[in-house]
Amino acid sequence: MFLDQATIQVSGGAGGKGCVSWRREKGEPRGGPNGGDGGDGGDAIVLADPNADTLSDFASRKRFKAENGEGGFGKNCAGHNGKDLILRVPPGTILSEVQEDGSTKQIADLSNSGDQMVVAHGGRGGFGNAHFTSSTRQAPDFAELGEPGETRRIKMELKLVADAGIIGYPSVGKSSLIAAVSHARPKIADYPFTTLVPNLGVVSVAGREFVLCDVPGLIEGASEGKGLGHAFLKHIERCGILIHLLDVSRDDIVADYKAIRKELKSHSPTLAERREFVVLNKVDLVGNDAAPWLAALKKSKIKVFGSISAATHHGTKDLMKALLPAIIEERDRRRLTEEILSDNLDDLPVLKPHLLVDRMGAFRIERQDEGVLLVNGKRIERLVAMTDLQTIGAVNRLRNVFERIGLKKAVEREMKPGDRVFVGEKRVDEAIW
Repeated sequence: MFLDQATIQVSGGAGGKGCVSWRREKGEPRGGPNGGDGGDGGDAIVLADPNADTLSDFASRKRFKAENGEGGFGKNCAGHNGKDLILRVPPGTILSEVQEDGSTKQIADLSNSGDQMVVAHGGRGGFGNAHFTSSTRQAPDFAELGEPGETRRIKMELKLVADAGIIGYPSVGKSSLIAAVSHARPKIADYPFTTLVPNLGVVSVAGREFVLCDVPGLIEGASEGKGLGHAFLKHIERCGILIHLLDVSRDDIVADYKAIRKELKSHSPTLAERREFVVLNKVDLVGNDAAPWLAALKKSKIKVFGSISAATHHGTKDLMKALLPAIIEERDRRRLTEEILSDNLDDLPVLKPHLLVDRMGAFRIERQDEGVLLVNGKRIERLVAMTDLQTIGAVNRLRNVFERIGLKKAVEREMKPGDRVFVGEKRVDEAIW
């Protein structure tokens, strides 16, 4: 099943719990703490895999989670890190994060094979009690819990990446052409909208290869959502060159050409400026003599490459040979553009937002419902999430941090009798305040 859009929930693995352990050996009955750290949780990664051609793997399963980290052990032994989760998608997949209000924000464009994006980071493993030894705390009786992994809703949208895309009205021979010049075997029949999904085919010419995309037929109003509409117009946005097929058996090919061009311009002015090869098809029906139709197009100032018959393979090899130099030229242009963009990115100033907002002392206090105070702050939320509030030593450490960064006094100023205080999603015991 071809699927070009999916929304899933991805989570990084939780970090492993730190270990509380004590060295007990002959001659060293009070050897001190030796609890190891927990392992880090695995990341959730989306990878552009050239062997994938659809998002159908995400049709039924909607939740994905990387492996959790292993808990720490005694004798200062750390737990194993969790394995990363690799989600494989076709090249050309755009990733967007779904916000709480339902809007989306693009976070990655995996246009090339091998491109990848960490969409949900795994949590840090908790420190064992050996980590907390100091001159004033020589026997820490607590360890950290593992940090929960990051969870995000991700929308994936596939826009096929091809060197050339075949466009035109339904049943003009697009599927027949791609079948004639490649090993692709699309479904072919003589009725409107036979091609319900795009097809990709690899064409070999003079020892070189390029990818051809057969885009389902367009109709007037497609840019406004009529027919298959936007569902397939997006697939030709990434095609470097357009092959515009015209059917000589139709009544008015000039009107057909202008109608399709209108839809391209309405959908994307940039798309309408792509290099175009206008080709007459089905000339086998008129004895391979397309002169009258070529004259009509020339009169309307429409530049035509020539005529072919996809059914009999007449002229298809010549068309592919003519496409190759144009495709190589387009590839070189894109490569140069990417290099220029890359050089410009190298000149940008390096921003370090973690030095500004990812500090332990960066927090915000809000009153939610009656009797609820909510404290937000990335690092303070992580600290609380990794603190075992059932352990006296861990609670004392948390209280000391709150006092040092000024959070304790800030909360006490806002608190009313009976208030419950949450740091992130975790309620903090009132004894701390």
